[in-house]
Amino acid sequence: MSDKVYCGSGIEKFDGNLVEISVCVSDLPKDKIFEYNGKKYIKLKVVKKREVDQYNKTHYVEVDMFEPKKKEESPAIEWNKPLPPEFNEPEDEKDLLPF
Repeated sequence: MSDKVYCGSGIEKFDGNLVEISVCVSDLPKDKIFEYNGKKYIKLKVVKKREVDQYNKTHYVEVDMFEPKKKEESPAIEWNKPLPPEFNEPEDEKDLLPF
């Protein structure tokens, strides 16, 4: 997991119904900006602070640094490939089935 990247702060208003934040665009890591339908986005988290700071800020803003683990590619299954000999039924057991 990468270190946290803090990029802003905010103030809670109207009994918690609104949080106004300021984001420092210069602090946003370029590798976390992605494009979708021709527009650029970045995932951010607005987190409540444990205590109000000296500037009355109640929240902080951080870049979402989550990176999903990449799955290892499993070998493709060949459906028309014959089974190995250990999976074949012995000849004498083929007639034991009731149907």
